Amino acid sequence: MKRFLLSPVSGRTARHYLYALVCAPLGIAGFVYVVVTLAVGGALSFTFIGLPLIASAIFLAKKFGGVQRSLARGLLGVEIEPPHPNARWYTAHGLLAKLGAALGDLAAWRSQAYLFVRAPLGVAYIMTLGLGVVEGVVLAAYPIWWSLFDVKDTDSHGVVHHSALQIGDGFYIETWPRALLVSAIGLVWVLAAVWILKFWIWLDTLLMRALLGPTSSELRVEELTVSRAHAVDDSAARLRRIERDLHDGAQAQLVALAMQLGEAKENLDATGSGSELDLVETRALIDTAHRSAKQAINELRDLARGIHPAALDNGLRDALGTLAARSAMPVTVNVALGERPDRAIETIAYFCAAELLTNAAKHGAPSRVALSVVQEDGRLSLTVEDDGRGGAQVGYGGGLAGLLDRVRTVDGSLAVDSPVGGPTLVLVKLPMHV
Repeated sequence: MKRFLLSPVSGRTARHYLYALVCAPLGIAGFVYVVVTLAVGGALSFTFIGLPLIASAIFLAKKFGGVQRSLARGLLGVEIEPPHPNARWYTAHGLLAKLGAALGDLAAWRSQAYLFVRAPLGVAYIMTLGLGVVEGVVLAAYPIWWSLFDVKDTDSHGVVHHSALQIGDGFYIETWPRALLVSAIGLVWVLAAVWILKFWIWLDTLLMRALLGPTSSELRVEELTVSRAHAVDDSAARLRRIERDLHDGAQAQLVALAMQLGEAKENLDATGSGSELDLVETRALIDTAHRSAKQAINELRDLARGIHPAALDNGLRDALGTLAARSAMPVTVNVALGERPDRAIETIAYFCAAELLTNAAKHGAPSRVALSVVQEDGRLSLTVEDDGRGGAQVGYGGGLAGLLDRVRTVDGSLAVDSPVGGPTLVLVKLPMHV
């Protein structure tokens, strides 16, 4: 309530006042600019001047869109992404091709449309600031300036002077109760005008997002491009990890195994030719080679499990159950799926669950963890909840950021609710089918 009542004098509202003062004349001027340039350009379109004039007009309107986005960012704190550049302009060759690319710039036409439709908002800004805020402030200050009035009235006693505001016929606001009532009305008037102004600015923000920012299709293309880049980077990183693990692990073990078997063979050959050689050394070499072979097999098995867990062959229920059984924390698992997801979705869900359980054990120190996978509205919902320390967040370079990149490759989402002190709830939503 305090914040609501003090909103007319807050710093944020002061920036709103400034934004409205700047944008009110710009809105009216933009409307005149669009009407004049399109009318003149349309009238001259049968000459070689009309179409270049229209192209120049919408180009300048697009530049104004950048100025408007800067005003919104600086005064309103609203960040609006610029539209994608006109790719045809950079690939066009020749005057006519450049002119066609300029006239076909959808972002420029949308900026032109913004200038045209925001004119009523410019008028609304002027009316709200003038008849609302300014007049309300004047009424609120009535007890200060009411004595400046000198109203003459004639009655049976002659001419009577009133130092007060006259309303109607013979009604003067010249007493303190009446003056304070006018002041209260002025304060309410200012408060109402401020929230009406915020409503106009909210409408203006919607217009800017719709006409001065990228379209939904452009955002979708950008999101898919980023997701594809993350998928490529993730695949490349995984291949490098596999190569490193093979080189430093299994390959090294197999090289040592070959050397040990070679030494054992030489010892056996020496024994077979009649030389005096203790067979104990040969047996020790064979035992070492046997251990190296088993270690290499285990490393290859772990590497294969990291690529595609064998437990996933039987579905998510068995795979997550195996994952929970290997966890150092008590983990309860609930899987309720009406149908089996695609194998790629199962793999992503499995590795997300593994990463979340690892993060919980490493950073949260919980006493219990609940892992749930259900099917809701045709999507797979994976939930991991623990009673640990909390404070988890999706930060650059962190494990959760990597999970977010992973789920975005299939149009999934990740949400984290983890206040300091716990509990932590992580929700991953994935499509059932790629």
